[in-house]
Amino acid sequence: MSNVRAREPALSLAGTTLAEAQRRATEALRRRPSVDAPVDARRLLLQALGCDAITLVTSPERMLSPAEADVYGTLVERRLQGEPVSRIAGRRGFYGREFVVTSATLDPRPESETVIEAALSAVRDAYPLGRGLDILDIGTGTGCLLLTLLAELPKATGTGVDPSAAALAVAGENARRLGVADRVRWVEGRGFASLRQSFGLIISNPPYIASGDIGGLDDEVKCFDPLLALDGGADGLVIYREIADALTAIAGPAEIVLEVGDGQAGDVAALMRSTVGPKRVEAVAVHRDMAGKPRCVAMKLLN
Repeated sequence: MSNVRAREPALSLAGTTLAEAQRRATEALRRRPSVDAPVDARRLLLQALGCDAITLVTSPERMLSPAEADVYGTLVERRLQGEPVSRIAGRRGFYGREFVVTSATLDPRPESETVIEAALSAVRDAYPLGRGLDILDIGTGTGCLLLTLLAELPKATGTGVDPSAAALAVAGENARRLGVADRVRWVEGRGFASLRQSFGLIISNPPYIASGDIGGLDDEVKCFDPLLALDGGADGLVIYREIADALTAIAGPAEIVLEVGDGQAGDVAALMRSTVGPKRVEAVAVHRDMAGKPRCVAMKLLN
């Protein structure tokens, strides 16, 4: 017989209305720091009910069924244990579109939308609507970067590379959901020099957290994002070195947009110049996210 005691429910929601259940969930979630309790309680209730937001507005006095109360209580408990709402729901909004997320993928975050803005700005004039543009995404994960760009540039094509077959399966599902599957291919692996083709745009949100810093990350990151998508080696720059080495064998021209971590923009730019060659790397620019932090490095690769 197991000695593990069953966890007490976070809250009892049996016999409550939608409005009361949401109120109780909000109060429970306030116990966890940094949680937006009202927003999370509402999103989890919608997930438990499988309905849209209008139901909460038009039917606040509707009683939860016993099954709905159990499901909602379980979702709230998972949130109290630190699991992000996007993980619980299995999806995340990014640049106005919804992406499936699983334990195999990094959870897309709003600051990564800076990569989209920088990439669109870099190719808009040379590739109207993406016509003639082939995009490479290194470490594609959910595919949120590549697939967003393909949706924004309806004439472009793309290739997503990732060492995780499970992540590529998620990216493939997202491509089908967004209607761009016929314009993208997936390659399992870590490098890209062997692809032996030219790309007009190369993007990446690589793992850039220094190995020793991972233990200090917020629980929502270190406990739920895959380590493969976080660990950038001793100094956080291992993947950037691999990208720079591969770029030496890639014929230009190409636009390069790389997401970076705090304090890494200067190091990444210098690494690209020193490895690829200062005569081949020009127009280096650092783009800041909505919080004002340097979020990505953009540059032009010449022939």
